[in-house]
Amino acid sequence: MKSNFSQIINSDKPVLIDFFADWCGPCKMLAPILREVKEDLGDDVSIIKIDVDRNQNLAAQYQVMGVPTMMLFKEGKMLWRQSGVIPKHQLVDIIKSHS
Repeated sequence: MKSNFSQIINSDKPVLIDFFADWCGPCKMLAPILREVKEDLGDDVSIIKIDVDRNQNLAAQYQVMGVPTMMLFKEGKMLWRQSGVIPKHQLVDIIKSHS
């Protein structure tokens, strides 16, 4: 995943990374919000979910201390980061502001 990850975040369109865990209640609340964001924005954004239990090295590299943690990348640069659930409209606005 690590070598793929650097290719994924180097996209010229925004890439939203969702670090999550299957056992995480807030992560389960965030999942339908992310689906709606993808429906609204379509190909203008990539949304990638990364299970922290299966990708512990990547989570450690990005200092993910709690889940869900979302990060927005474009051309390899982290543009935004937040832990916790946020409303769909706020997430759409954040992504659009970096498009």
